[in-house]
Amino acid sequence: MNITATLLATLLVGSSATWGALALWYQAPGGLAAKIVYVALWAAFSTAVLIGLWLGQFALGLLSFAAVLGGLLLWWHRLLPSNDRLWADDVSQMTSGTVDGNRVTLRNVRNFTWHTRTEYATLWETRCYDLARLNAIDMIVSYWSRRTIAHMLFSFGFDDGDQVAFSVEIRRETHESYSEIGGFFKQFELSVIAADERDIVHLRTNVRREDVYLYRVRMPIPAMRSLFLAYINEANSLVRAPRFYHTVTGNCTTLVYQLMKRIIGPLPFDYRVLLSGYMPEYVYRIGGLDRRYSLEELRALGRISERGIKAGRSETFSADIRQGVPPLG
Repeated sequence: MNITATLLATLLVGSSATWGALALWYQAPGGLAAKIVYVALWAAFSTAVLIGLWLGQFALGLLSFAAVLGGLLLWWHRLLPSNDRLWADDVSQMTSGTVDGNRVTLRNVRNFTWHTRTEYATLWETRCYDLARLNAIDMIVSYWSRRTIAHMLFSFGFDDGDQVAFSVEIRRETHESYSEIGGFFKQFELSVIAADERDIVHLRTNVRREDVYLYRVRMPIPAMRSLFLAYINEANSLVRAPRFYHTVTGNCTTLVYQLMKRIIGPLPFDYRVLLSGYMPEYVYRIGGLDRRYSLEELRALGRISERGIKAGRSETFSADIRQGVPPLG
């Protein structure tokens, strides 16, 4: 058999075997011991196929691997998202909303009081908002490790000083923690959470001590209202039909990008849409931030980590973290 064909077959089998091992590790039923057994059996089978390819059993090796891989793919595609699991407290409820003219009623707005990552007082509220009073939108970007990856919130402001932030979250079960790799393998469902800033921003600045930045977004009032309603529609959709989170294609950034495309129209696609930590650069590039300042200046002026720590759980938390952030010109 041609060496080039053998090398290509090895690459195909090896990459598929790696995917299969990860799929089994993250989704195989049973506890840790069962997962280890499944992955070990799959690895042994894949290794035997690879050895067979190089010993001249080309057709037999590919056919047998294709048959078993086909069964694995069939099992994979039958794994369906659900809203009926034992969820972690902070995602135990799902935000939903109804609209009556300009009056919006949001159910399950999160307003936890966070003491530590594991100690908190739970509170889910029903709140009403008047779209006629919506007059601002801010993008809040929170980094916890590498600069390429961040979590993004959009916070909507009203002329009475009220704020509500929307966050696209992974919906974790009680025993789960976030995993970027697991996000590729159906480990989490997708959720839209509306929250008080004294919960969702305070959690990041004061409890997790993440590096958090706030940018005022330039957007026409009608587009702000449309984006607000789009979040509600997306939240309602996930209540009706759950979907899996995906680290690259179905996360906090890509979902917002799709929502904004529906509202504003065609937007240039950019690698920064996938690398969420670079989203401020993307929004600046398309004219969504204040161009009187450089992006570096906006980043320095919009860093709210220390302001959040200083504000604590103050009733004026939202105003406090915006001190020094220049209004749009």
